[in-house]
Amino acid sequence: MEYFVQQLINGLTLGAIYALIAIGYTMVYGIIGMINFAHGEIYMIGAFLAVITFTGLGMIGFTWVPAAILVVLLTSMVFTAAYGWTVERIAYRPLRGSHKLAPLISAIGMSIFLQNYVQIAQGAKIKSLSPVVQGNIPLMTSAGGFTVSISYLQLIIMAVTIALMVGFTLLIQQTSLGRAQRACEQDLKMAALLGIDTDRTISLTFVMGAALAAVAGVMITMYYGVIDFFIGFLAGVKAFTAAVLGGIGSLPGAMLGGMLIGLIEAFWSAYFTVEYKDVATFVILVVVLIFRPTGLLGRPEVEKV
Repeated sequence: MEYFVQQLINGLTLGAIYALIAIGYTMVYGIIGMINFAHGEIYMIGAFLAVITFTGLGMIGFTWVPAAILVVLLTSMVFTAAYGWTVERIAYRPLRGSHKLAPLISAIGMSIFLQNYVQIAQGAKIKSLSPVVQGNIPLMTSAGGFTVSISYLQLIIMAVTIALMVGFTLLIQQTSLGRAQRACEQDLKMAALLGIDTDRTISLTFVMGAALAAVAGVMITMYYGVIDFFIGFLAGVKAFTAAVLGGIGSLPGAMLGGMLIGLIEAFWSAYFTVEYKDVATFVILVVVLIFRPTGLLGRPEVEKV
């Protein structure tokens, strides 16, 4: 029982990170019906910015951890938001009226470009980060001496994720930008006819998704302490899988899908062969889509005529 609870905590922590990345996928798809395959690389850039900023703060003697984490988060979010805006302007906006295959190929090309750009700029070697937040809270101890604990970093990751998701949901539901995004999701052309600046709305959607991916990049860097230029590909594929599993285009679905992917990975690694945890994730995705093609919380797409 204790081992199960420990893996549950680990899975929820990892799932929270996947959920932050998955939101970016589902937002872009919900508005323009396209998958931003460069989103994983935006997350990777956020992770590299975290290492660079933490290193810079250490060099100048800035050692107050709460303030340092806040500075790193803000720095990563600002710079990755700029990257997200650039991706939309270069890879999507010029091709918005073309065949759907064109922006898809453009996004894949942007993904490859960003991956190689970081490899050239930062090198191919693994980058490491010394532990920033240490310590844990013991929760229970088994008769065999196994102690279930939750680390302070895991608490920070879950708290930040919950706060961002609540704030983001309120933004979508109660602000003028959120209403514009929902209008563009329902009918992009009609939203433009009604006076909504669709270009601005789509750009801000990319910016917001990139900022959330930056937070995920910072958290994963603090959690594992090692990154390289290739982490964006696998994390992007898993986050995309989470968005599809929960229901692509559904914000709650992206959150649910991310949590499920994290739990699947944690429990499979704990009770079965760790090498096949990714296979298990995709097999479960296939099974879900066979019986529910729109995902767990997705809605059937209605063709507008």
